[in-house]
Amino acid sequence: MAKSSRSHDGVSVDDPIYAKRHSAAHLLAEVVLEEFPDAKIAIGPPVEHGFYYDFDLPRSLNEDDLVRLEDKVKTKMKQGGEFEYSVVDEAQARKIFADQPYKLELIDKMVAAGTDEYGEASEETVISTYKHGDFEDLCRGPHVDNIKKLDSRGFKLSRVAGAYWRGDESRPMLQRVYGLMFNTKEELAHHLWQIEEAKRRDHRRLGEDLDLFSFPTELGGGLAVWHPKGARIRKVIEDYSRLKHERGGYEFVYSPHIAKSTLFETSGHLDFYSESMYPSMQMSEKDEKEIGAYYPKPMNCPMHCLIYRSRPRSYRELPLRLFELGTVYRYERSGALHGMLRIRGFTQDDAHIFCTREDMQSEVASLLEFVLEVVRAFGFEDFTAYLATRPAEKSIGDDEVWDLATEGLRLAIEKAGIPYEIDEGGGAFYGPKIDMKLRDAVGREWQLSTIQADFQLPERFNLEYQGSDGQAHQPIMLHRALFGSVERFFATLLEHYAGAFPAWLSPEQVRLVPITTDQEEYCNEVAAKLRALDVRVTVDGSDDRMQAKIRKATVEKVPYILVVGRKEAEANQVALRLRSGEDEGPQDVDAVIARITENIATRNLSLAVT
Repeated sequence: MAKSSRSHDGVSVDDPIYAKRHSAAHLLAEVVLEEFPDAKIAIGPPVEHGFYYDFDLPRSLNEDDLVRLEDKVKTKMKQGGEFEYSVVDEAQARKIFADQPYKLELIDKMVAAGTDEYGEASEETVISTYKHGDFEDLCRGPHVDNIKKLDSRGFKLSRVAGAYWRGDESRPMLQRVYGLMFNTKEELAHHLWQIEEAKRRDHRRLGEDLDLFSFPTELGGGLAVWHPKGARIRKVIEDYSRLKHERGGYEFVYSPHIAKSTLFETSGHLDFYSESMYPSMQMSEKDEKEIGAYYPKPMNCPMHCLIYRSRPRSYRELPLRLFELGTVYRYERSGALHGMLRIRGFTQDDAHIFCTREDMQSEVASLLEFVLEVVRAFGFEDFTAYLATRPAEKSIGDDEVWDLATEGLRLAIEKAGIPYEIDEGGGAFYGPKIDMKLRDAVGREWQLSTIQADFQLPERFNLEYQGSDGQAHQPIMLHRALFGSVERFFATLLEHYAGAFPAWLSPEQVRLVPITTDQEEYCNEVAAKLRALDVRVTVDGSDDRMQAKIRKATVEKVPYILVVGRKEAEANQVALRLRSGEDEGPQDVDAVIARITENIATRNLSLAVT
């Protein structure tokens, strides 16, 4: 069932926890003003897992401050009390917040632009406040009716960070205090466990520890190099993707990394997406005048439109499914970069499907089924779809076309039986979209696949096909990135498995450990058999003792460790160990090889070989 309501930072106003988190934010602002009477308060919205509040303070907060403020908020929660709601006129509001410049600025914007205190559009300017005791805040609500409904055991102040006022680097730097607010102490404890697990699973640390990738400063921020082990995993992911697309009736294409400005003018990217694009390449005035400006591509779709347009098309060719592992470049602010999850140069497993209007719903349903089948192979099962509708600003096309595309996506989601929510205004500038999100082993939600319906680019590029009636018709274009990007999906997998990939994905699947140098020749013979079966295998020929070799293979998360001593070599056996520590003892080498290769070939998600 779909859910749609006013929300802030992904938290629905209709969810009772929203009011609790909002109320906790007000209590924090109240105790901060008690501690620092000259403090200037900014905004304090609910967010996922809790809230934050921005303050302009006479000094920086420290850990002791957080503990003290947390205790004071908990005391107020236990004492209880009501929030009083009031609607005030502009003059009253300015009087109440006369010594609070950030609130006065918010009032200015609310009156001038018809927005609320978070800058979100509002049909009419309503200035409202909530008061508790002597503390009064500019706020649209909602709040709990009585503070005793807040369980202090589910509350915690987590950290302090810097935040520019209104996100503008030219404005004052404020102190943003983050808090957690849950219904119960058990929910809070679970979230704190998730935080610790997230630290343990952080793909940036694992990427370094397991020698998978790095971000050399010489390349610039947000640009990664893949090391051999990481590249092996990436190749397995991409090879599997290619195999599934080939079986799914997709045609493989390639396109260049740069293009003339005229391409992106036609597509609309220079009008609607330029702030996320890199600037044009530096050329001499003569060259630019003769050949035009060139830009690194932010998306592959305009080039796929050119492939479609390269010759006349018939309805008999549709749906035409084009697929490319295409690298794109998008500018991200340095503060937004986050390992492989937020990056400036990345590769999308990008597909564009050209189909008739009549086939759109069935094609989207087929796409959803395809996405789920592929992603489940990597061990994910918990999905939610988000149907993103037309943005209020920066979009093209008429409402009728948008409504038709949005309804087509909605019907496809419902047919697939996937739970979904409405993301109001979250669509791309050229059409609505479905964002597929998954939950990992720790219960965190990750953005994954996107399916977008597009009536605009086919029109902008004059794409046509000859229908069964002999007339020219315009196709619908469906954009689909199954993994989102290879880099982001890789990071998601890395954190999901905490680096301990299933055998079929592991960069090194088997390590042979000779106890002495006398067994090295036998180990090399076994390794040769495994390599002939396309198993990724190494032999540890170091001078380390056996236990050190096993420990090293375990730390490096090698799935299968085959230990060979004199008895095993003489009996044509290996002693099988799993990285989990299980020791299955000496076994016939050919039987072990058969079971390991069967596990890999079937893309088993466990390491069981019995």
